Amino acid sequence: MIPFDGIFTKVALICLFASTGWSRMKRHYNGYTVSDSDSELEPLIINRGPYFDTSVSKNVTALVGKTTYLSCRVRNLGNRTVSWIRHRDLHLLTVGRFTYTSDQRFVSIHNPMTEDWTLQVRYPQRRDGGVYECQVGTTPPIGHTMVLSVIEPITTLLGGPEMYINKGSTMNLTCIVKHSPEPPPTIYWAHNSQEINYDSPRGGVNVITEKGDNTVSYLLIQKARDSDSGKYTCNPSNANPKTLTVHVLNGEHPAAMQHGGQLRLEYPFSAVLLSILVAVVGP
Repeated sequence: MIPFDGIFTKVALICLFASTGWSRMKRHYNGYTVSDSDSELEPLIINRGPYFDTSVSKNVTALVGKTTYLSCRVRNLGNRTVSWIRHRDLHLLTVGRFTYTSDQRFVSIHNPMTEDWTLQVRYPQRRDGGVYECQVGTTPPIGHTMVLSVIEPITTLLGGPEMYINKGSTMNLTCIVKHSPEPPPTIYWAHNSQEINYDSPRGGVNVITEKGDNTVSYLLIQKARDSDSGKYTCNPSNANPKTLTVHVLNGEHPAAMQHGGQLRLEYPFSAVLLSILVAVVGP
């Protein structure tokens, strides 16, 4: 039988061990947590070697002509060298901070205070899309691949290239911007190469723009006049412009005519807004 004071001594020893155990500071090496009792593992963890932070090194979608960046974060790099390789032709683009290709649109960017190695692609074109690899010069080399997608937004003007409407009716020009990674910040409308002034004395000119995966901009012109004939251009700030020619007619009825006040809509929400706007402004 264990004496009472013996039990108390054992409990005290267990508490002391627990206290000193929990008081140990745990240290972190490259994602691993190591306590003082794991000292035999420290050389293995510390010498793990370079590895990629895949949470930062991701695929990228870029616009044609707009400079873009592929980011590669390499941890525990040491004195190794980081290179960028294009898989399409296995072309070596950069080594360290130096451009290795004759195509000077490719530039390696690195801040010594960070672990990031960035490939800058100036004025990207559709042909630049594909797989790129961030590679570290270990033995054997290790690499992390990313996909660069280069897209060119498409601008469409419904009813073009020629539109015919009755004099005195409501003109509705609908411009749609598709395949843009982000909605265009601004869409400019022009008539015969002159930007439209919505506060002009002519009056009855309004624009509604709905931004989204497909951005839609509606140009509404009330009580169409002969002077409203001409070329209309929809010019998104991040896409190519598109132009159509409007003919305001007196009684003629070409097959392509947009009949007075008839608004061709593809989105129910837009239809509600436009119907309210037409009702307020009046024919």
